[in-house]
Amino acid sequence: MRTLPPAVDPALLVGPETSDDAGVYRLSGDLALVDTVDIITPLVDDPFTFGRIAASNALSDVYAMGGRPVTALNLVFFPACKLPPHVLADILAGGSAALAQAGACLVGGHTVEDDELKYGLAVTGIVHPDRVVRNSTARPGDVLVLTKPLCSGIVSTAIKAEMVPAAVVDEAVRWLTTLNDVAAWLMVACGATACTDVTGFGLIGHSAEMAAGAGATIRLDLQAVPVLDGVMELVRDGLVPAGCYRNRDHYAPLCRVDGIKAAGNGPATADDRLLPLFDPQTSGGLLIALPPAELERFMALAAEEGCFAVRIGEVLPREEHAVVIA
Repeated sequence: MRTLPPAVDPALLVGPETSDDAGVYRLSGDLALVDTVDIITPLVDDPFTFGRIAASNALSDVYAMGGRPVTALNLVFFPACKLPPHVLADILAGGSAALAQAGACLVGGHTVEDDELKYGLAVTGIVHPDRVVRNSTARPGDVLVLTKPLCSGIVSTAIKAEMVPAAVVDEAVRWLTTLNDVAAWLMVACGATACTDVTGFGLIGHSAEMAAGAGATIRLDLQAVPVLDGVMELVRDGLVPAGCYRNRDHYAPLCRVDGIKAAGNGPATADDRLLPLFDPQTSGGLLIALPPAELERFMALAAEEGCFAVRIGEVLPREEHAVVIA
C-alpha cells in the first residue's frame, strides 16, 4: 500500500492512511458515500448460512463508520467443477437475506471461476459528512464498549475439525449473522468519538489501530471481555486458527500485560488465556469509544433495543505501549 500514490482529492474524507474500516467520499455538504469490500472463505458447512455471514461481515464496515448501507455488489469465486450450481444459488440467497434485513439493494455482481470458494460483497453506504465515525479519533478518558462476544475464528476452526458441540456452533452462527445496525445507530445517537469493527486482526489488532490513530493507549480489562461459551475448552484442545497466532506474533510487541506472570522465559502475551483477544474475527462486533458521560445512556438504550453491549476498557493518554491488558 505504501507504494501507491496518496489521494489528493479534497472530497476524500477517509482514505487508507489510518487503516479505517471503509473509505468516505463527500458528494455534497450533507451527503457522503461510504465504500467498502470484503471477501471470506466458508466458516460453516451450510451455503445459505455462509452467504448470510459473508454479507453481514461486509455490511459491518459501513456500520462502523456510522453509515447506512444502500447498495451492494456480489463478488463470487466459485469452483464450478467441484460444486453443483445449487450451492452457489444458496450462498447468494443467504447474502440477499442479509441485505434485505439491512435495507440495502443488491445491484449486481461478478463471478470468477476459482479453485477455492470465496464470497463477499462491495457495499456502498451513505452518511452525513459531519457524522462520520472514524477509528482514529478516540480521546483519553473515553470508555470502550464491545457489542459482540469474541472468538468466531476459533469456533470456525473447530467446525472444520468436526470437534465442536452443536450448541457452540449455533451460538456462534447467531452472532455471525447479527447485523451491527442497532449498535451503529446507538453509537451515533450517543456521540461516539471513535469506532471500529473487530474482524481479522482481532480485538488487540483493531485496538492497536485505534490507539495509533488517536495517539493514545487502549486499556482492556481481560475479565470483562466477552467470549463465546465453550471457547476456552476449544483452546485447550488446540483448536486455534493459525491467524490467531500470527496476530499474536505481530501485535505482542505493542502490548503490555499487567497482572499475568510470564510462563518460563516467554512473554506474558503468550499466555493461552489471552488468545481470544488475538482471534481473527468474522462479522465481529463494534468496538466503540464513548465519552464517559454517555456510557450510562448508551447501555440503557442498548438494553431497551436488545443490543448486546459490554464495557471492556478505556482510552488512556499515550504510554509506551499501544495496548495494555489488565
